[in-house]
Amino acid sequence: METPLSNSGNPPPKTSHRAPLALSGLDFKLLKVFKAVVEAGGFSAAQNELNVGLAAISKQISDLEIRIGMRLCTRGREGFHLTEEGSLVYQASIDLFASVDNFRDRLSSAQNELVGDLGVGVIDNTISDSNSPLVAALRTLNDQAPKVRFQLHASQLDEVERGVVEGRLVAGIVPVYQRREEFDYYALYEERSEVYCAFGHPLFGVSDAELSSDVLKEYECINHRYAIHRDKLNFARYDGYSASATQVEAVALLILTGRFVGFLPRHYAASLVSQGQMRAVLAESIHIDTPFNLILRHNTVRSPLVKAFARALAVDLKVPV
Repeated sequence: METPLSNSGNPPPKTSHRAPLALSGLDFKLLKVFKAVVEAGGFSAAQNELNVGLAAISKQISDLEIRIGMRLCTRGREGFHLTEEGSLVYQASIDLFASVDNFRDRLSSAQNELVGDLGVGVIDNTISDSNSPLVAALRTLNDQAPKVRFQLHASQLDEVERGVVEGRLVAGIVPVYQRREEFDYYALYEERSEVYCAFGHPLFGVSDAELSSDVLKEYECINHRYAIHRDKLNFARYDGYSASATQVEAVALLILTGRFVGFLPRHYAASLVSQGQMRAVLAESIHIDTPFNLILRHNTVRSPLVKAFARALAVDLKVPV
């Protein structure tokens, strides 16, 4: 059934004297739909998140455009794209819902009860790292505050950092290769990486006793693009023709070809080593320890929920690193 908003046709032209928008419950609902569509990357992709059909989503976005008098996005054969106004409204909606969550958190704290959404970003393939305190922290927080809804996102480093900067995530647990001024950093643990080769590689059957650290420079080493360590240059050779990968699993797949050596987290490689598919090369002398930190957006108010999450991680928010 058509609503009065959808009956009014295309969004009205912008004027220089438009009355301030008075937000209603309907506006909040439409903004939540719009935010979900943007974060899913389009109308079709948002159907599962919103649990509604494509036609309903399209109508709600049209209603929002009419309501605020702006064209927010383009959609069609060329795909989904935000307009300049759409980007502004999306960022404003992040700030709006963050403020609402903070208001709710403060009221809940006054009632000695934590509620709300905890959006946390983590790096892919860290599940096997026994040093990570995340699982235990989530378990503790769930016991203490069962009404908190966890929203855990596993992705690449730049995606986690972008989510925290934009406010889609309240926190990230990430490896730190270089610091960014947008974040406050809190120490958690370290991850050890070693050099591995696989069956079929010339080094696979050579014992460490027969090798020196300089030998690795004779073989092509995979360039793990976001894992930027200056120390790697002491052991490996990289150039513009080197094989490259962006994720841990992609590095492992290239190593398994038997044509390359590459750095992998020891916890990730352990199962492949136990299966006889890989071996570490000179692990006693060639290894890199990467700090993993909790990151929070700089100069933002720490909500009671964020403080509770930090406590569960055994992090003191007064002591950034």
